[in-house]
Amino acid sequence: MFSQANETKLNEIITHYPVKRSAVLPALYIAQEEHGYVTDDDVRYIAERLDMRVNEVEEVVTFYTMYSRQPIGKYKLQVCRTLSCMLLGAEQITEHLEHKLGIGVGETTTDGRFTLQEVECLGYCDLAPCLQVNFDYHEKVTTGSVDDIINKLS
Repeated sequence: MFSQANETKLNEIITHYPVKRSAVLPALYIAQEEHGYVTDDDVRYIAERLDMRVNEVEEVVTFYTMYSRQPIGKYKLQVCRTLSCMLLGAEQITEHLEHKLGIGVGETTTDGRFTLQEVECLGYCDLAPCLQVNFDYHEKVTTGSVDDIINKLS
């Protein structure tokens, strides 16, 4: 299921945990890194390797926003939609990104560069609104600062 290099990496990671199932998060990272997203085959394979049920792995994949179950763009844009961010303009940020990129929430641009998502709390309530681009956080974003971010990525 994984390349030989990633199979070796998974075997090594499993040794760090007294219970194999505890390696589920890094195993999912390996799968996503290898395939660009977590496939159905990845879920079944990880469940088998970690002595878990398929639905248990699926629950983990769908709970955490850092994993994707479908192909995503090179840049995953996640706009926080919880109360603090919404009160300070997150809805306008999402609408601006939809218009600028020509996609809706949950969609990917035709060139495969950007995927737009709304997510629950990114933990920057005091610096709202917040935008996460892959693993980078941008606080107190405005439509202007979002344009700067997108332009630097293009």
